[in-house]
Amino acid sequence: MAFLKKNGLSGVHVPHRKENTEELPAVRMPVPAKVYISMQQHIGAPCKPLVKKGDSVKVGQLIGTSDAFVSAPVHSSVSGTVTDMIEIINVNSARAVCVVIETDGLQTVDESVRPPQVHDAARFIAAIRDSGLVGLGGAGFPTFIKLNPKNIDQVDTLVVNGAECEPYITSDYRTMMDHTDDILEGIELLRKYLTLPHVYIGIEKNKPKAIELMRERTEKIGGIEIVPLDAKYPKGAEKVIAYETTGRMVPEGKLPNDVGLIVSNVTSVAFIAQYLRTGMPLIEKTLTVDGSAVTHPQNVTALIGTTCSDIIDFCGGYRTEPRLLLYGGPMMGSAILSDSYPIIKNNNALLAFAEAGEAQMQETPCIRCGKCIEACPYNLMPAQFEAAYKARDLETLNKLKVSLCMECGCCSYICPARRPLVQTNRLAKALLRAQAKK
Repeated sequence: MAFLKKNGLSGVHVPHRKENTEELPAVRMPVPAKVYISMQQHIGAPCKPLVKKGDSVKVGQLIGTSDAFVSAPVHSSVSGTVTDMIEIINVNSARAVCVVIETDGLQTVDESVRPPQVHDAARFIAAIRDSGLVGLGGAGFPTFIKLNPKNIDQVDTLVVNGAECEPYITSDYRTMMDHTDDILEGIELLRKYLTLPHVYIGIEKNKPKAIELMRERTEKIGGIEIVPLDAKYPKGAEKVIAYETTGRMVPEGKLPNDVGLIVSNVTSVAFIAQYLRTGMPLIEKTLTVDGSAVTHPQNVTALIGTTCSDIIDFCGGYRTEPRLLLYGGPMMGSAILSDSYPIIKNNNALLAFAEAGEAQMQETPCIRCGKCIEACPYNLMPAQFEAAYKARDLETLNKLKVSLCMECGCCSYICPARRPLVQTNRLAKALLRAQAKK
């Protein structure tokens, strides 16, 4: 059976490349002329628009919702007028409705925005749902579901994920450095309403200032331990950081709550405090803007729905014509066709590169070196997945447990033959899902 490795040999050493932005606190962008707010900014069912063309909207106003359990409401990030309702194709190839709002520059706050009244766990969970919060580390899973497992009485530990193991990205690091009070307040709220006596904060060792600051601020608070993690990708993966911080192994097919854990991104924790204090839902996101094609790399706080082109312009425009644009980091991020795409809730980086680099190295036949297996945190066998996928051998794909792949990209990164292993894994999982529907 595949399992998370215990010997510390899993993962890969990747260049950090965080020096351009790690010491730059986030700068808030001006309100753009238009925003394009997608109704699909989360894992689960898309929202249905609650506004139509010609409607006036205000900041924080609910403009999209769904009756589905796995979903998260969407709010307007600006005040202005709805000028269009268009369909876009997300980076995951799914179609989504997008509300186009022409801003008035006033940023008038909606009357519904006020601090929620929270007195118990049920109202706390309801408030988190109303806030529209999703996992801000990149996954986009609705947070209220994660905080409300069926076995909540058996959950005793909170793991705060401050690893930020992807190259280039420093937005979570800036949260730890610049919004420490919000993180600590968010931790106390989670401990209070979910009864979590133990807290571990995992931070990669390439962030010594954050480790020192968090230790200094938590040394007099009982039940919180700062855990320095080896700077080795993918330490920030949910099951990996769960084991690295607590020693608890999340079994195959299980979630962290099955072993008594809740794992939450550090910026998500900070937002919880901000929302309960102000009542302003999730309408903005801090992201790292970097890459060889960017004139002035920096951390930027942008309103959700702001186009990538507006963000790049705020950073001085392109130094040179980009050949590769990425939502997120180079390991698990998604390539986008143009900078007309809008920012959504779980964007933590926008990278623009003047060259494609190693991505253009020529693919050669597999040499059976086994490096992909050695690098995989779950002991999976990507080369065998590739062969089974090409043969459409569903039985072997299931037997080798391709569905366990978290698409971290370690196999593709380490492969000397430059084979697109993680992409093939993704296609293989899609093949199994399509067969299951039949």
